[in-house]
Amino acid sequence: MKLVELTEFLVKSIASEPDMVSVKQFEDDDDKVTIQVLVDEKDMGAVIGRKGNIANAIRTIVQASSYVNENKSVRINIDSF
Repeated sequence: MKLVELTEFLVKSIASEPDMVSVKQFEDDDDKVTIQVLVDEKDMGAVIGRKGNIANAIRTIVQASSYVNENKSVRINIDSF
């Protein structure tokens, strides 16, 4: 599974408005990947979680998938619109 698809699946599973979730991938020159996640403003609390626990869990799962498949460092930015 690709990193964007995995991230999108995880975030949409949590969000109350899954149709409003947008996930895009940007690659840097030095084997680093940045994934930008945009969610509805009312879903920010659910996606980030208390003390960032949900966001950290999403980052851990996506990073582990990257290491297994591509061995690239992944950074996930979560924001609202």
